[in-house]
Amino acid sequence: MTDLAGDLGARDDDARTRHIVDTLADAFSDLMTESPAAFRNKFRKMAVEPFAFYRGSAPLYYADVARLEDPWVDDKTRRVWIQGDLHAENFGTYLDGDGVLVFDVNDFDEAYVAPWTWDLRRLVASVALLGWSKAFSDGDIDALNATYLRSYLAAVRSFSGGSGEREFALTRRNTDGPIREALQRSRESSRRALLDAVTEIEGEDRVFRAGPGVRRLDDEERAEVLAAYEGYLGTIPHAKRWPDTAYGVHDVVGRSGFGIGSAGLPAYNVLIEGPNEALDNDIVLSMKQAVRAAPSRVVDDPEVASWFTHHGHRTALSRRALQAHADRLLGWTEMRGVGYVVAELSPYENDLDWDDLTEPRDLRDVLHHLGRATARAHCVSDADAEQGLVTGQVEDALLGVVGEREDDFVADLVAFARDYADIVRDDHRRFVEAFRADQVPGVSSAEESL
Repeated sequence: MTDLAGDLGARDDDARTRHIVDTLADAFSDLMTESPAAFRNKFRKMAVEPFAFYRGSAPLYYADVARLEDPWVDDKTRRVWIQGDLHAENFGTYLDGDGVLVFDVNDFDEAYVAPWTWDLRRLVASVALLGWSKAFSDGDIDALNATYLRSYLAAVRSFSGGSGEREFALTRRNTDGPIREALQRSRESSRRALLDAVTEIEGEDRVFRAGPGVRRLDDEERAEVLAAYEGYLGTIPHAKRWPDTAYGVHDVVGRSGFGIGSAGLPAYNVLIEGPNEALDNDIVLSMKQAVRAAPSRVVDDPEVASWFTHHGHRTALSRRALQAHADRLLGWTEMRGVGYVVAELSPYENDLDWDDLTEPRDLRDVLHHLGRATARAHCVSDADAEQGLVTGQVEDALLGVVGEREDDFVADLVAFARDYADIVRDDHRRFVEAFRADQVPGVSSAEESL
């Protein structure tokens, strides 16, 4: 039996606390300098409970897994497109480039080319944390993670020898329960409702409403954003382009107030004409500064690192690789030497509501579908000739390393999930104590004290 806590030096409270603080400070130092208040808010959200801490501390997870021996990774399987922050809440609905509502992996800010098991280990550890927060027994948590892993491998096998991963999708036609309910909620959404929530009609056109997190730009900043927007238009694949009139700009604003993972990131919303002149078909684009992917901090592969012009380029290419039919408006740009990722702010994106899943049996079918969705994302990435970093058939490489040892593979990752969740709960306590004691540089809570 392995001693994961011992391998990671997680039995020494003081040493482990220094490791946590140093890892987070190194990963977020530039953004903390730019917006310490946003990071105080991020860290307070992370302090609420262990799962929130885990969601916000991906660099710590990668600093840990990179130090471990992994018997399921070889020369072929160490270079696979991974989502990079694959926890239970990073799945949801979206309208794909072909107009189909699907349930799939989402949020590609941390996506990178790295060992395939890093996604799976991160997901099963998140399920262990989530299950613990719902007071599930260890046996139930292990069974849920085994369901996920066996579903993943079954889907990989089904994709081998063909191109089925490109046609496979989780839709209203082949899902039920909570996932189908999420898809139905998305189906009932509309672009008109989103536009009415964030814009208003002024004269003959829509403009953005004033409100929390909305910032009007001065002439200089607006000109910079519009120049960056023009650069973005050149990154839309020719086959997905609309007529030029569709990209006319009606309004631009600055945005803030994002979730745990995007704290402090500069962002803008751009309101454009859309495919026709109907006011209800205007489109809101999000132009958000991209960050360095957490896995890239520990992957020693110069070819992968040199492939991307900047983090916005990397984020957009990774989404195109991991989604078979990505958003037709997905692209990237640069402003002030920093990369931005651009995509539609879609009314059809809807997350699964985990709060209502209170019994292990409620999660079993969900984990089965999440395993299939993860397999599809990994396996479809080898079909994207544009990125070229992953060669050969991913599914064959994965099956080659697992072979006839499926039971051993499942047992290994299930045990990892259980052990690493224990470490995360202790790390959460250490983090809270360090943050309360103002030991996290750059975000001293004393500046906000009464």
